[in-house]
Amino acid sequence: MVSVARVWDWLRQVPDPELPFVSVVDLGIVRELAWRGQQLAVALTPTYSGCPAQSAIAQAIECILRAHGVEDLRLETRLAPAWSSDWITARGREQLRAAGIAPPPKLVQIAAAVACPRCGSPRTDCVAAFGSTACKALYRCRECREPFDYFKPH
Repeated sequence: MVSVARVWDWLRQVPDPELPFVSVVDLGIVRELAWRGQQLAVALTPTYSGCPAQSAIAQAIECILRAHGVEDLRLETRLAPAWSSDWITARGREQLRAAGIAPPPKLVQIAAAVACPRCGSPRTDCVAAFGSTACKALYRCRECREPFDYFKPH
């Protein structure tokens, strides 16, 4: 039996299917890992309950854990509390920004404007409430004129 810390390291290698430059750990989808006797329990909270990537995420997690020799595995979906963009790690937020997606502010913060992830300008406009996926909105920067996705806080 390996340590839970080691399992967290393994799962940081599992990319989100829709945002492959961010791991499911850094997006806050993996909520809890615990050994229950000889069984490893992995609790997952999808970014929203209808997320089409849920099964792909579960399959990728199962594959990597089985590849590392975890035989007895239980994946649990937890819908309560609902996923929050506050669960995105600092590393995940930086990876979103580096990929040209404006990360959401912490819900306790009040964002005056969505800053452009390319040039940093706060002079941006929402072009569409939904971007490439339902969890993102489409924005455009008035300074560098580039469009970008904004990962909506929720």
